[in-house]
Amino acid sequence: MVNSDIPIEEELSFSKFDIMSERYPDNTAVLYLGEHFTYKRLRQLSECFAGGLKQLGIKKGDKILLYIPNCIQWVIAYLGIQKAGAVLVPVSPIYTSHELEYMINNSEAKIIICMDTNFGYVKETFDKTCIEKAIVTNLVELLPIWKRTVGFLFDKVPKGKVKFDDQVIGFKSVLNNPPIKADINIDPVKDLSYILYTGGTTGRPKGVPGNHIGATSYINNVTHDVAKDHLKEGSDVYIGINPLFHIMALGFFMAIGLNKGNMVVLMPVPNVDAILESIQQYRVRWFLGVPALYRMILENDRVQQYDLSSLAYCFCGGDVLPDKVITRFKQEYDLTIYQVYGSTEVGHVTYSKIGTSPSSRSIGYPLKSRECIVVDPNTLECVEPGENGELLVTSTYTLKEYHNRPEETKNVYIEVDGKIYCRMGDFVSMKPDGELIYMERSADIIKHKGYRVSASEIEAVLQDHSTVINACVIGIPDEKVGERIKAIVVLKEDARGVGGVELIKWCRESLASYKVPSYIEFRDMLPKSKVGKLLRREVRDDERRKIEKK
Repeated sequence: MVNSDIPIEEELSFSKFDIMSERYPDNTAVLYLGEHFTYKRLRQLSECFAGGLKQLGIKKGDKILLYIPNCIQWVIAYLGIQKAGAVLVPVSPIYTSHELEYMINNSEAKIIICMDTNFGYVKETFDKTCIEKAIVTNLVELLPIWKRTVGFLFDKVPKGKVKFDDQVIGFKSVLNNPPIKADINIDPVKDLSYILYTGGTTGRPKGVPGNHIGATSYINNVTHDVAKDHLKEGSDVYIGINPLFHIMALGFFMAIGLNKGNMVVLMPVPNVDAILESIQQYRVRWFLGVPALYRMILENDRVQQYDLSSLAYCFCGGDVLPDKVITRFKQEYDLTIYQVYGSTEVGHVTYSKIGTSPSSRSIGYPLKSRECIVVDPNTLECVEPGENGELLVTSTYTLKEYHNRPEETKNVYIEVDGKIYCRMGDFVSMKPDGELIYMERSADIIKHKGYRVSASEIEAVLQDHSTVINACVIGIPDEKVGERIKAIVVLKEDARGVGGVELIKWCRESLASYKVPSYIEFRDMLPKSKVGKLLRREVRDDERRKIEKK
Protein backbone atom coordinates (compact mmCIF):
# COMPACT_ATOMS: atom_id res chain seq x y z
CA MET A 1 0.00 0.00 0.00
CA VAL A 2 3.00 2.36 0.03
CA ASN A 3 5.04 3.99 -2.68
CA SER A 4 8.69 3.38 -1.80
CA ASP A 5 10.28 3.61 -5.23
CA ILE A 6 11.73 7.09 -4.64
CA PRO A 7 15.07 7.39 -2.77
CA ILE A 8 14.69 8.62 0.79
CA GLU A 9 17.36 11.28 0.28
CA GLU A 10 14.96 13.02 -2.09
CA GLU A 11 12.09 12.99 0.40
CA LEU A 12 12.63 16.55 1.62
CA SER A 13 9.98 19.15 0.84
CA PHE A 14 12.35 21.23 -1.29
CA SER A 15 14.62 18.62 -2.90
CA LYS A 16 12.59 18.17 -6.09
CA PHE A 17 12.30 21.95 -6.41
CA ASP A 18 16.08 22.24 -6.20
CA ILE A 19 16.46 19.61 -8.94
CA MET A 20 14.03 21.53 -11.16
CA SER A 21 15.87 24.82 -10.49
CA GLU A 22 19.02 23.23 -11.89
CA ARG A 23 17.22 21.60 -14.81
CA TYR A 24 15.05 24.60 -15.76
CA PRO A 25 16.75 27.69 -14.22
CA ASP A 26 15.17 30.15 -16.64
CA ASN A 27 11.65 28.69 -16.55
CA THR A 28 9.03 30.72 -14.71
CA ALA A 29 8.32 29.02 -11.40
CA VAL A 30 5.72 31.49 -10.12
CA LEU A 31 3.89 34.21 -12.02
CA TYR A 32 2.58 36.66 -9.43
CA LEU A 33 0.71 39.86 -10.33
CA GLY A 34 2.34 39.86 -13.76
CA GLU A 35 5.89 39.39 -12.42
CA HIS A 36 7.82 36.28 -13.51
CA PHE A 37 9.93 34.62 -10.82
CA THR A 38 12.22 32.06 -12.44
CA TYR A 39 13.33 28.84 -10.76
CA LYS A 40 16.86 30.24 -10.40
CA ARG A 41 15.62 33.47 -8.84
CA LEU A 42 13.14 31.76 -6.53
CA ARG A 43 15.80 29.36 -5.27
CA GLN A 44 18.22 32.22 -4.63
CA LEU A 45 15.57 34.23 -2.76
CA SER A 46 14.54 31.24 -0.64
CA GLU A 47 18.17 30.47 0.28
CA CYS A 48 18.79 34.10 1.18
CA PHE A 49 15.67 34.01 3.35
CA ALA A 50 16.98 30.87 5.04
CA GLY A 51 20.27 32.67 5.61
CA GLY A 52 18.37 35.60 7.09
CA LEU A 53 16.53 33.31 9.48
CA LYS A 54 19.86 31.89 10.59
CA GLN A 55 21.11 35.44 11.28
CA LEU A 56 18.01 35.99 13.43
CA GLY A 57 19.03 33.00 15.55
CA ILE A 58 16.64 30.44 14.10
CA LYS A 59 17.87 26.89 14.58
CA LYS A 60 16.77 23.51 13.30
CA GLY A 61 13.38 22.63 14.76
CA ASP A 62 12.34 26.20 15.63
CA LYS A 63 8.76 27.07 14.68
CA ILE A 64 7.87 29.98 12.39
CA LEU A 65 4.25 31.04 11.96
CA LEU A 66 3.27 32.16 8.44
CA TYR A 67 0.30 34.55 8.61
CA ILE A 68 0.05 35.91 5.06
CA PRO A 69 -2.18 35.28 2.00
CA ASN A 70 -1.10 33.80 -1.33
CA CYS A 71 1.84 35.86 -2.59
CA ILE A 72 5.40 35.29 -3.74
CA GLN A 73 6.63 35.94 -0.19
CA TRP A 74 4.59 32.94 0.99
CA VAL A 75 6.47 30.69 -1.41
CA ILE A 76 9.88 32.18 -0.57
CA ALA A 77 9.22 31.88 3.16
CA TYR A 78 7.94 28.31 2.83
CA LEU A 79 11.02 27.13 0.94
CA GLY A 80 13.37 29.19 3.11
CA ILE A 81 11.94 27.86 6.35
CA GLN A 82 12.35 24.30 5.13
CA LYS A 83 15.92 24.90 3.93
CA ALA A 84 16.79 26.36 7.33
CA GLY A 85 15.54 23.17 9.00
CA ALA A 86 12.83 25.15 10.79
CA VAL A 87 9.18 24.15 11.11
CA LEU A 88 6.48 25.90 9.06
CA VAL A 89 3.26 26.85 10.89
CA PRO A 90 0.94 28.28 8.19
CA VAL A 91 -2.36 29.81 9.30
CA SER A 92 -5.17 31.77 7.71
CA PRO A 93 -4.30 35.48 7.28
CA ILE A 94 -7.78 36.44 8.47
CA TYR A 95 -7.52 34.84 11.91
CA THR A 96 -8.18 37.18 14.80
CA SER A 97 -5.72 37.88 17.63
CA HIS A 98 -7.78 35.51 19.82
CA GLU A 99 -7.15 32.60 17.44
CA LEU A 100 -3.59 33.69 16.75
CA GLU A 101 -2.62 33.83 20.42
CA TYR A 102 -3.61 30.21 20.98
CA MET A 103 -1.81 28.91 17.88
CA ILE A 104 1.40 30.80 18.63
CA ASN A 105 1.60 29.43 22.16
CA ASN A 106 0.49 25.92 21.25
CA SER A 107 3.05 25.67 18.42
CA GLU A 108 5.74 27.52 20.43
CA ALA A 109 6.52 29.73 17.43
CA LYS A 110 9.45 32.11 17.79
CA ILE A 111 8.84 34.24 14.70
CA ILE A 112 5.69 35.31 12.88
CA ILE A 113 5.59 36.49 9.26
CA CYS A 114 2.62 38.76 8.61
CA MET A 115 1.24 41.50 6.35
CA ASP A 116 1.18 45.16 7.30
CA THR A 117 -2.62 44.87 7.10
CA ASN A 118 -2.90 42.20 9.80
CA PHE A 119 0.03 43.36 11.88
CA GLY A 120 -2.43 44.94 14.33
CA TYR A 121 -3.60 41.49 15.40
CA VAL A 122 0.00 40.35 15.75
CA LYS A 123 0.89 43.34 17.91
CA GLU A 124 -1.92 42.43 20.31
CA THR A 125 -0.27 39.05 20.93
CA PHE A 126 3.26 40.28 21.73
CA ASP A 127 2.78 40.39 25.50
CA LYS A 128 0.73 37.19 25.62
CA THR A 129 2.81 34.80 23.56
CA CYS A 130 6.30 33.42 23.01
CA ILE A 131 6.81 35.39 19.77
CA GLU A 132 10.25 37.03 19.69
CA LYS A 133 10.11 38.81 16.33
CA ALA A 134 7.65 39.75 13.59
CA ILE A 135 8.66 39.89 9.92
CA VAL A 136 6.29 42.23 8.07
CA THR A 137 5.59 42.50 4.34
CA ASN A 138 2.88 43.61 1.91
CA LEU A 139 1.35 42.17 -1.25
CA VAL A 140 3.59 44.08 -3.69
CA GLU A 141 6.89 44.39 -1.81
CA LEU A 142 8.86 42.24 -4.26
CA LEU A 143 7.36 43.71 -7.43
CA PRO A 144 9.20 46.34 -9.56
CA ILE A 145 9.06 49.85 -8.14
CA TRP A 146 6.84 51.15 -10.95
CA LYS A 147 4.20 48.51 -10.22
CA ARG A 148 4.31 49.27 -6.51
CA THR A 149 3.98 53.00 -7.20
CA VAL A 150 1.00 52.57 -9.52
CA GLY A 151 -0.67 50.22 -7.07
CA PHE A 152 -0.37 52.66 -4.17
CA LEU A 153 -1.24 55.76 -6.25
CA PHE A 154 -4.51 54.22 -7.46
CA ASP A 155 -5.26 52.76 -4.02
CA LYS A 156 -5.17 49.20 -5.38
CA VAL A 157 -2.94 47.90 -2.60
CA PRO A 158 -4.22 47.77 0.98
CA LYS A 159 -1.83 49.31 3.51
CA GLY A 160 -1.36 48.99 7.24
CA LYS A 161 0.63 51.05 9.74
CA VAL A 162 3.78 49.42 11.05
CA LYS A 163 6.55 50.83 13.23
CA PHE A 164 9.78 48.93 12.66
CA ASP A 165 12.20 48.31 15.51
CA ASP A 166 14.34 45.49 16.90
CA GLN A 167 11.28 43.25 17.30
CA VAL A 168 9.50 44.22 14.08
CA ILE A 169 11.55 43.89 10.88
CA GLY A 170 10.89 44.03 7.16
CA PHE A 171 10.75 41.02 4.83
CA LYS A 172 13.35 42.54 2.51
CA SER A 173 15.82 42.99 5.34
CA VAL A 174 15.69 39.23 5.93
CA LEU A 175 16.36 38.66 2.23
CA ASN A 176 19.40 40.95 2.36
CA ASN A 177 21.56 38.19 3.79
CA PRO A 178 24.00 35.75 2.21
CA PRO A 179 22.29 32.51 1.10
CA ILE A 180 22.50 29.67 3.55
CA LYS A 181 25.80 27.87 2.83
CA ALA A 182 26.16 24.61 4.73
CA ASP A 183 23.30 22.22 4.21
CA ILE A 184 21.29 21.61 7.35
CA ASN A 185 21.25 17.93 8.24
CA ILE A 186 17.54 17.14 8.02
CA ASP A 187 16.13 13.67 8.65
CA PRO A 188 13.03 13.24 6.42
CA VAL A 189 11.43 10.85 8.90
CA LYS A 190 12.38 12.24 12.30
CA ASP A 191 12.40 15.99 11.67
CA LEU A 192 9.25 18.09 11.44
CA SER A 193 8.42 19.95 8.24
CA TYR A 194 5.27 21.71 9.45
CA ILE A 195 2.51 22.03 12.01
CA LEU A 196 -0.91 22.65 10.45
CA TYR A 197 -4.02 23.54 12.42
CA THR A 198 -7.40 21.89 12.03
CA GLY A 199 -10.72 22.20 13.83
CA GLY A 200 -10.89 20.77 17.35
CA THR A 201 -13.58 18.63 18.96
CA THR A 202 -13.19 20.40 22.30
CA GLY A 203 -13.40 23.98 21.12
CA ARG A 204 -9.76 24.60 20.22
CA PRO A 205 -7.94 23.95 16.92
CA LYS A 206 -5.48 21.06 16.93
CA GLY A 207 -1.93 21.30 15.65
CA VAL A 208 -1.03 18.48 13.27
CA PRO A 209 2.74 17.88 13.07
CA GLY A 210 4.08 16.52 9.80
CA ASN A 211 7.51 15.20 8.85
CA HIS A 212 9.08 15.78 5.44
CA ILE A 213 8.49 12.28 4.11
CA GLY A 214 4.84 12.33 5.15
CA ALA A 215 4.13 15.27 2.87
CA THR A 216 6.31 14.22 -0.05
CA SER A 217 4.85 10.70 -0.04
CA TYR A 218 1.43 11.90 -1.21
CA ILE A 219 2.89 14.66 -3.37
CA ASN A 220 4.91 12.02 -5.24
CA ASN A 221 1.76 9.89 -5.58
CA VAL A 222 -0.10 12.78 -7.18
CA THR A 223 2.76 13.52 -9.58
CA HIS A 224 3.59 9.94 -10.60
CA ASP A 225 0.40 7.94 -10.06
CA VAL A 226 -2.43 10.44 -10.64
CA ALA A 227 -1.07 12.97 -13.14
CA LYS A 228 1.30 10.45 -14.80
CA ASP A 229 2.09 11.29 -18.43
CA HIS A 230 -0.74 13.84 -18.54
CA LEU A 231 1.61 16.27 -16.78
CA LYS A 232 4.25 17.88 -18.97
CA GLU A 233 7.52 18.50 -17.14
CA GLY A 234 8.93 21.97 -17.69
CA SER A 235 6.16 23.24 -19.95
CA ASP A 236 2.83 22.91 -18.13
CA VAL A 237 0.80 25.64 -16.42
CA TYR A 238 -1.21 25.42 -13.19
CA ILE A 239 -3.25 28.21 -11.62
CA GLY A 240 -2.96 28.44 -7.83
CA ILE A 241 -6.18 29.87 -6.44
CA ASN A 242 -6.80 28.11 -3.15
CA PRO A 243 -4.98 29.37 -0.02
CA LEU A 244 -1.56 27.81 0.35
CA PHE A 245 -1.95 27.43 4.11
CA HIS A 246 -4.43 24.64 3.26
CA ILE A 247 -2.90 21.18 2.77
CA MET A 248 -4.91 20.50 -0.40
CA ALA A 249 -3.62 23.62 -2.16
CA LEU A 250 0.00 23.35 -1.01
CA GLY A 251 0.22 19.68 -2.04
CA PHE A 252 -1.16 20.36 -5.51
CA PHE A 253 1.07 23.44 -5.87
CA MET A 254 4.16 21.29 -5.34
CA ALA A 255 3.00 18.15 -7.18
CA ILE A 256 1.85 19.84 -10.39
CA GLY A 257 4.01 22.97 -10.23
CA LEU A 258 7.37 23.35 -8.51
CA ASN A 259 8.29 19.65 -8.36
CA LYS A 260 7.92 19.34 -12.15
CA GLY A 261 9.55 22.56 -13.36
CA ASN A 262 6.20 24.07 -14.35
CA MET A 263 4.73 27.55 -14.07
CA VAL A 264 2.23 28.37 -11.33
CA VAL A 265 0.01 31.41 -11.84
CA LEU A 266 -0.45 32.42 -8.21
CA MET A 267 -3.64 34.33 -7.38
CA PRO A 268 -3.64 36.52 -4.23
CA VAL A 269 -7.46 36.63 -4.09
CA PRO A 270 -10.04 34.37 -5.79
CA ASN A 271 -11.62 36.95 -8.11
CA VAL A 272 -13.51 35.02 -10.80
CA ASP A 273 -12.87 37.44 -13.68
CA ALA A 274 -9.16 37.64 -12.83
CA ILE A 275 -9.01 33.83 -12.73
CA LEU A 276 -10.72 33.46 -16.10
CA GLU A 277 -8.54 36.16 -17.65
CA SER A 278 -5.40 34.41 -16.36
CA ILE A 279 -6.51 31.03 -17.72
CA GLN A 280 -7.00 32.64 -21.14
CA GLN A 281 -3.79 34.72 -21.13
CA TYR A 282 -1.39 32.08 -19.80
CA ARG A 283 -3.02 29.00 -21.35
CA VAL A 284 -3.57 27.28 -18.03
CA ARG A 285 -4.08 23.50 -18.23
CA TRP A 286 -4.37 22.43 -14.57
CA PHE A 287 -7.03 23.77 -12.22
CA LEU A 288 -7.98 23.06 -8.61
CA GLY A 289 -11.02 24.62 -6.99
CA VAL A 290 -13.67 24.18 -4.32
CA PRO A 291 -17.38 23.64 -5.12
CA ALA A 292 -18.23 27.31 -4.52
CA LEU A 293 -15.65 28.41 -7.10
CA TYR A 294 -17.03 26.10 -9.80
CA ARG A 295 -20.51 27.48 -9.14
CA MET A 296 -19.23 31.05 -9.33
CA ILE A 297 -17.60 30.36 -12.70
CA LEU A 298 -20.77 28.85 -14.15
CA GLU A 299 -22.88 31.75 -12.83
CA ASN A 300 -20.50 34.47 -14.04
CA ASP A 301 -22.27 36.69 -16.59
CA ARG A 302 -19.05 37.24 -18.55
CA VAL A 303 -17.71 33.69 -18.65
CA GLN A 304 -18.47 33.34 -22.38
CA GLN A 305 -16.10 36.24 -23.11
CA TYR A 306 -13.08 34.17 -22.05
CA ASP A 307 -11.28 31.46 -23.98
CA LEU A 308 -10.93 28.53 -21.57
CA SER A 309 -10.00 25.99 -24.23
CA SER A 310 -6.55 25.43 -22.71
CA LEU A 311 -8.04 23.83 -19.58
CA ALA A 312 -7.48 20.08 -19.61
CA TYR A 313 -7.53 18.79 -16.02
CA CYS A 314 -9.92 20.18 -13.42
CA PHE A 315 -10.02 18.97 -9.82
CA CYS A 316 -12.28 19.79 -6.90
CA GLY A 317 -11.62 19.43 -3.18
CA GLY A 318 -12.97 20.67 0.13
CA ASP A 319 -16.38 19.07 -0.36
CA VAL A 320 -18.29 16.80 -2.71
CA LEU A 321 -19.44 18.64 -5.82
CA PRO A 322 -23.18 18.29 -6.67
CA ASP A 323 -23.90 16.18 -9.76
CA LYS A 324 -25.72 19.03 -11.48
CA VAL A 325 -22.59 21.24 -11.31
CA ILE A 326 -20.48 18.41 -12.73
CA THR A 327 -23.01 17.85 -15.53
CA ARG A 328 -23.30 21.51 -16.43
CA PHE A 329 -19.51 21.98 -16.47
CA LYS A 330 -19.21 18.97 -18.77
CA GLN A 331 -21.86 20.40 -21.09
CA GLU A 332 -20.30 23.88 -21.18
CA TYR A 333 -16.61 22.95 -21.50
CA ASP A 334 -16.50 19.22 -22.24
CA LEU A 335 -14.38 18.78 -19.11
CA THR A 336 -14.65 16.20 -16.35
CA ILE A 337 -14.22 17.51 -12.80
CA TYR A 338 -12.12 15.07 -10.79
CA GLN A 339 -12.35 14.81 -7.02
CA VAL A 340 -9.63 15.25 -4.37
CA TYR A 341 -10.14 14.17 -0.76
CA GLY A 342 -7.91 14.44 2.29
CA SER A 343 -7.41 16.01 5.67
CA THR A 344 -4.80 17.91 7.64
CA GLU A 345 -4.06 14.79 9.70
CA VAL A 346 -3.24 12.44 6.83
CA GLY A 347 -2.61 14.68 3.83
CA HIS A 348 -4.07 13.88 0.42
CA VAL A 349 -5.91 10.55 0.59
CA THR A 350 -7.92 9.87 -2.57
CA TYR A 351 -8.09 11.09 -6.18
CA SER A 352 -10.31 10.35 -9.13
CA LYS A 353 -8.63 8.55 -12.02
CA ILE A 354 -7.92 10.81 -14.97
CA GLY A 355 -9.71 9.64 -18.10
CA THR A 356 -12.63 8.05 -16.24
CA SER A 357 -16.02 9.40 -15.24
CA PRO A 358 -16.26 9.42 -11.42
CA SER A 359 -19.33 7.81 -9.87
CA SER A 360 -21.96 10.05 -8.29
CA ARG A 361 -20.65 11.49 -4.96
CA SER A 362 -17.30 9.78 -5.51
CA ILE A 363 -14.26 11.04 -3.59
CA GLY A 364 -11.89 8.90 -5.66
CA TYR A 365 -9.48 6.02 -5.09
CA PRO A 366 -6.87 5.80 -2.29
CA LEU A 367 -3.34 6.88 -3.14
CA LYS A 368 -0.62 4.23 -2.92
CA SER A 369 0.84 5.73 0.25
CA ARG A 370 -2.53 5.82 2.05
CA GLU A 371 -4.47 2.82 3.35
CA CYS A 372 -8.23 3.22 3.79
CA ILE A 373 -10.75 1.02 5.60
CA VAL A 374 -14.47 1.55 6.21
CA VAL A 375 -15.71 0.49 9.64
CA ASP A 376 -18.71 0.43 11.93
CA PRO A 377 -18.01 3.51 14.14
CA ASN A 378 -19.08 1.67 17.30
CA THR A 379 -17.37 -1.71 16.88
CA LEU A 380 -14.55 -0.63 14.52
CA GLU A 381 -15.24 -3.78 12.51
CA CYS A 382 -14.87 -3.43 8.73
CA VAL A 383 -18.21 -3.25 6.94
CA GLU A 384 -19.04 -5.13 3.76
CA PRO A 385 -18.31 -3.48 0.38
CA GLY A 386 -21.11 -1.06 -0.47
CA GLU A 387 -22.16 -0.57 3.17
CA ASN A 388 -22.00 2.79 4.92
CA GLY A 389 -19.31 3.24 7.58
CA GLU A 390 -16.73 5.63 8.99
CA LEU A 391 -13.56 6.13 6.95
CA LEU A 392 -10.27 5.39 8.70
CA VAL A 393 -6.92 6.22 7.09
CA THR A 394 -3.32 5.34 7.87
CA SER A 395 0.08 5.64 6.24
CA THR A 396 3.50 4.32 7.18
CA TYR A 397 4.87 7.81 6.46
CA THR A 398 2.70 10.04 8.65
CA LEU A 399 2.95 11.04 12.30
CA LYS A 400 -0.04 10.03 14.39
CA GLU A 401 -0.54 12.66 17.04
CA TYR A 402 -1.64 16.21 17.75
CA HIS A 403 0.91 18.73 18.96
CA ASN A 404 0.66 19.04 22.76
CA ARG A 405 -2.88 17.58 22.75
CA PRO A 406 -2.69 14.03 24.19
CA GLU A 407 -6.42 13.70 24.90
CA GLU A 408 -7.37 14.72 21.37
CA THR A 409 -4.79 12.25 20.06
CA LYS A 410 -6.46 9.39 21.96
CA ASN A 411 -9.88 10.35 20.58
CA VAL A 412 -8.88 10.49 16.92
CA TYR A 413 -5.96 8.08 16.45
CA ILE A 414 -7.02 4.51 17.19
CA GLU A 415 -5.53 1.05 16.79
CA VAL A 416 -7.17 -1.47 14.45
CA ASP A 417 -5.45 -4.81 13.73
CA GLY A 418 -2.11 -3.54 14.99
CA LYS A 419 -2.11 -0.31 12.93
CA ILE A 420 -2.83 3.25 14.06
CA TYR A 421 -5.59 4.81 11.97
CA CYS A 422 -6.98 8.34 11.92
CA ARG A 423 -10.75 8.65 12.32
CA MET A 424 -11.78 10.93 9.48
CA GLY A 425 -15.25 11.75 10.81
CA ASP A 426 -16.63 11.19 7.29
CA PHE A 427 -18.93 8.32 6.42
CA VAL A 428 -18.45 6.56 3.09
CA SER A 429 -19.04 3.30 1.27
CA MET A 430 -16.40 1.45 -0.73
CA LYS A 431 -17.17 -0.10 -4.08
CA PRO A 432 -15.58 -3.47 -4.98
CA ASP A 433 -12.93 -1.74 -7.12
CA GLY A 434 -11.89 0.51 -4.20
CA GLU A 435 -13.68 3.71 -5.24
CA LEU A 436 -14.99 5.58 -2.20
CA ILE A 437 -18.48 7.09 -2.25
CA TYR A 438 -19.22 9.92 0.17
CA MET A 439 -22.32 9.50 2.36
CA GLU A 440 -22.21 12.09 5.18
CA ARG A 441 -19.86 13.74 7.66
CA SER A 442 -19.57 13.90 11.42
CA ALA A 443 -22.06 16.29 12.97
CA ASP A 444 -19.16 18.34 14.36
CA ILE A 445 -17.71 19.24 10.96
CA ILE A 446 -19.35 21.89 8.77
CA LYS A 447 -18.19 22.41 5.18
CA HIS A 448 -18.50 26.14 4.43
CA LYS A 449 -16.96 27.61 1.25
CA GLY A 450 -14.51 24.71 1.09
CA TYR A 451 -13.36 25.13 4.70
CA ARG A 452 -13.76 22.43 7.34
CA VAL A 453 -15.27 24.39 10.22
CA SER A 454 -15.42 22.87 13.70
CA ALA A 455 -18.88 23.34 15.23
CA SER A 456 -17.47 22.85 18.73
CA GLU A 457 -14.98 25.71 18.28
CA ILE A 458 -17.83 28.15 17.51
CA GLU A 459 -19.89 26.73 20.38
CA ALA A 460 -17.01 27.35 22.79
CA VAL A 461 -16.76 31.01 21.72
CA LEU A 462 -20.53 31.51 22.09
CA GLN A 463 -20.49 29.92 25.54
CA ASP A 464 -17.81 32.38 26.62
CA HIS A 465 -20.47 35.11 26.36
CA SER A 466 -21.76 36.00 29.82
CA THR A 467 -25.44 35.39 28.92
CA VAL A 468 -25.11 32.05 27.10
CA ILE A 469 -25.73 28.77 28.94
CA ASN A 470 -25.46 26.42 25.99
CA ALA A 471 -24.98 26.49 22.23
CA CYS A 472 -25.32 24.07 19.35
CA VAL A 473 -23.82 24.89 15.94
CA ILE A 474 -24.87 23.01 12.80
CA GLY A 475 -24.54 23.23 9.04
CA ILE A 476 -27.60 23.98 6.93
CA PRO A 477 -27.32 22.71 3.31
CA ASP A 478 -26.81 25.52 0.80
CA GLU A 479 -26.14 25.17 -2.92
CA LYS A 480 -23.76 28.12 -3.14
CA VAL A 481 -21.50 27.62 -0.11
CA GLY A 482 -22.02 23.95 0.78
CA GLU A 483 -23.44 24.61 4.24
CA ARG A 484 -24.39 27.78 6.08
CA ILE A 485 -23.52 28.00 9.73
CA LYS A 486 -26.42 28.20 12.15
CA ALA A 487 -26.15 28.55 15.93
CA ILE A 488 -28.91 27.53 18.31
CA VAL A 489 -28.44 29.20 21.67
CA VAL A 490 -29.86 28.87 25.19
CA LEU A 491 -29.62 32.03 27.30
CA LYS A 492 -29.64 32.51 31.05
CA GLU A 493 -33.06 33.22 32.53
CA ASP A 494 -32.08 36.72 33.61
CA ALA A 495 -30.55 37.66 30.24
CA ARG A 496 -32.07 40.86 28.90
CA GLY A 497 -31.75 42.54 25.53
CA VAL A 498 -29.31 40.04 24.03
CA GLY A 499 -30.07 39.16 20.41
CA GLY A 500 -28.53 37.49 17.42
CA VAL A 501 -26.77 40.65 16.21
CA GLU A 502 -24.82 40.99 19.47
CA LEU A 503 -23.80 37.32 19.52
CA ILE A 504 -22.69 37.40 15.89
CA LYS A 505 -20.62 40.50 16.68
CA TRP A 506 -19.15 38.61 19.65
CA CYS A 507 -18.13 35.75 17.33
CA ARG A 508 -16.51 38.15 14.87
CA GLU A 509 -14.19 39.40 17.61
CA SER A 510 -12.78 35.91 18.21
CA LEU A 511 -13.24 33.96 14.98
CA ALA A 512 -12.14 34.21 11.35
CA SER A 513 -14.96 35.51 9.15
CA TYR A 514 -15.70 32.15 7.53
CA LYS A 515 -16.45 30.63 10.97
CA VAL A 516 -19.00 33.26 12.04
CA PRO A 517 -22.64 31.98 12.12
CA SER A 518 -24.94 33.27 9.40
CA TYR A 519 -27.87 33.34 11.81
CA ILE A 520 -28.77 32.48 15.40
CA GLU A 521 -31.89 30.89 16.84
CA PHE A 522 -32.84 30.98 20.52
CA ARG A 523 -34.37 28.01 22.37
CA ASP A 524 -35.22 27.10 25.96
CA MET A 525 -33.17 23.88 25.87
CA LEU A 526 -31.07 21.58 23.71
CA PRO A 527 -31.18 17.77 23.51
CA LYS A 528 -28.51 15.94 25.49
CA SER A 529 -27.57 12.33 26.17
CA LYS A 530 -27.88 10.68 29.60
CA VAL A 531 -24.30 11.67 30.37
CA GLY A 532 -24.89 15.29 29.37
CA LYS A 533 -23.35 15.19 25.89
CA LEU A 534 -24.87 17.54 23.34
CA LEU A 535 -26.76 15.59 20.66
CA ARG A 536 -25.68 17.78 17.74
CA ARG A 537 -26.61 15.21 15.11
CA GLU A 538 -30.17 15.06 16.44
CA VAL A 539 -30.48 18.85 16.14
CA ARG A 540 -29.01 18.78 12.65
CA ASP A 541 -31.35 16.03 11.46
CA ASP A 542 -34.35 17.90 12.91
CA GLU A 543 -33.35 21.05 11.01
CA ARG A 544 -33.01 19.11 7.77
CA ARG A 545 -36.47 17.60 8.21
CA LYS A 546 -37.86 21.12 8.55
CA ILE A 547 -36.17 22.14 5.29
CA GLU A 548 -37.53 19.09 3.44
CA LYS A 549 -41.10 19.93 4.51
CA LYS A 550 -40.89 23.44 3.02
